[in-house]
Amino acid sequence: MKGLEKGKDIPMSVTLDPVGIIHSCFKEKFGIPRQAGIAPAARAELEFYPSYGNPAAVRGLEAFSHIWIIFLFHECVRKSRRDTVRPPRLGGDQRMGVFASRSGFRPNAIGMSAVRLEGLCVSPQPVRLFLSGADILDQTPVLDIKPYLPYADLLPEAKGGFAPERPPAVMSVVFSNDAEEVCRQQAGRFPLLRDLIIQMLQVDPRPAYYSRGPKRECFGTRIYDLDVKWTCRGSSVIVTAIEGFETTFHLPGGENTK
Repeated sequence: MKGLEKGKDIPMSVTLDPVGIIHSCFKEKFGIPRQAGIAPAARAELEFYPSYGNPAAVRGLEAFSHIWIIFLFHECVRKSRRDTVRPPRLGGDQRMGVFASRSGFRPNAIGMSAVRLEGLCVSPQPVRLFLSGADILDQTPVLDIKPYLPYADLLPEAKGGFAPERPPAVMSVVFSNDAEEVCRQQAGRFPLLRDLIIQMLQVDPRPAYYSRGPKRECFGTRIYDLDVKWTCRGSSVIVTAIEGFETTFHLPGGENTK
């Protein structure tokens, strides 16, 4: 095809300028739900950079309940390209083409998530969007946003390939007395903390191969400014401890949690 020859009409490289950054409850990759909406209690904030933070740029966005976030998998960049990946939904031991997956390890490391728009804040600047159901790591660069259009984006007749349905809740989650007490103490700052932990753990964030041969029982990850620790025993998860870190996070409405 003449138009696809290198140097003919179509640029061979593109420079993308992020429009903002994500402040997310997820501070580490481990534990993040593998798709948006799996954990409705997950909260995030999109802060626009000053050069893109003109309130006029988001005028009318408040009329939409959901938006698409197009972002960069900034911690999934590889030096060498791989044409196949091992999707967790296939147990982690079957390979699929990278373009048949939503793996973060992609030729251009670009991701997209449909999330609920909980609110906007345009004054004082910077302009911020408050999100829920996000599956995005903290400090993720945002390349663009687009409104979610139900008539165009919701396709009931679509086929889901090897992931036809929402992942089931395969683990039961219980809290130690100490962990329950921390959830009560943190209710003013993070009213959905307990729900978030349950939603995160009940779909089993461990690598897929753990279902065939667990290597260890104890795990931990950071959400908000908290270190959540848990133990897996069969199909049960026991949240053993929740420890604090003392950082700052914004919730919908703009209140500061510090």
